[in-house]
Amino acid sequence: MHLPLTAALAVLPALALGQVSGSGKTTRYWDCCKPSCGWPGKGGNPIRTCDRNDNILNDGGNTRSGCDSGGNAYMCSNQSPWAVNDSLAYGWAAVNIAGSTESQWCCACYELTFTSGPVQGKRMIVQASNTGGDLGNNHFDIAMPGGGVGIFNACTNQYGAPPNGWGDRYGGIHSKSECASFPEKLKAGCNWRFDWFQGADNPDVTFRQVTCPAEITAKSGCGR
Repeated sequence: MHLPLTAALAVLPALALGQVSGSGKTTRYWDCCKPSCGWPGKGGNPIRTCDRNDNILNDGGNTRSGCDSGGNAYMCSNQSPWAVNDSLAYGWAAVNIAGSTESQWCCACYELTFTSGPVQGKRMIVQASNTGGDLGNNHFDIAMPGGGVGIFNACTNQYGAPPNGWGDRYGGIHSKSECASFPEKLKAGCNWRFDWFQGADNPDVTFRQVTCPAEITAKSGCGR
């Protein structure tokens, strides 16, 4: 089939994106802030955000982040990771992909295969909900409650967390027992870190872009 030139050119970015792959680094965080991909015009429908009480906001992504003074848009609790089975998990991450831009990675999904630590050989499919890059390119900052708030902290405003979040500001809590004191909606995601993820500390990965599972997009409301 021969496509008109304009149609053929329109297909090229999609083909190129489908070939994104490489080796990368992971970290972890949960800062409760509105994810960057929750703003309009970043490559897909804005990822869902929630108010202080974890109710979904239906404003097209225009509410100011809870990390800003007077803001009331936060990360939704259902964007916590979960185990599909013993070797596969789903979740979200702040990402930075070499050769790509935020408008290309927002709401795209990547299959991570862990290559180090106790989760070596396990796989996780994450949807890009945010933009990271503390470690440069090919960085996946996996969202997990209790993973540390990092630079920003809206968890104190949303949930009454300590001033530096739960545990260490960078790295978060140290044991599963600490998850027991978390807000009810965050406990499962916190426990996931010590169950399926086996307390892994920033394992390395190989990654490739994949089609987002329906189970992920149903929660995030975001697809490309």
